[in-house]
Amino acid sequence: MNQHVIKFCPQCGGGVVSEHLDGQLRLQCVYACGFVNWDNPTPVVAAIVEYDGQVLLARNAQWREGMFALITGFLERGETPEESVLREVNEELGLNGEIAEFVGNYAFHRANQLLIVFHVIATGTICLNEELVEYKLQNKADVIPWDMGTGPALKDWLSSQLN
Repeated sequence: MNQHVIKFCPQCGGGVVSEHLDGQLRLQCVYACGFVNWDNPTPVVAAIVEYDGQVLLARNAQWREGMFALITGFLERGETPEESVLREVNEELGLNGEIAEFVGNYAFHRANQLLIVFHVIATGTICLNEELVEYKLQNKADVIPWDMGTGPALKDWLSSQLN
């Protein structure tokens, strides 16, 4: 079981126990409210941002120096993934974006997330919000994808662009 640990039922406040359900261990309320923690993956959008013909990678304020990645964010209630990814590009970079293509869905098991990845062409003047501390622009041929998270999506996209 690789569930996010909860100690109390979020519906009634009762205790939870680990029980087999649908072939897996699930945290369930010990009282009659019926709550089951299904521990479903969280949908996250990611943008491969192309700006002035280069790939834009950004560093989150909480990350170590030298660690850069794609622009990512959570969907908000009522948003489509397409709306969400364009909102994230605008909020985090201050840029206007246009979706060039849907890259794919990627499971990020370590974070229990489903990554929904788009290639976004961005225009405007870069203005980082408080989540980001720096960015870099790289030619497609110079980008080295990482092994986890959004890296496999970036690798697939680069392969399609450089062939």
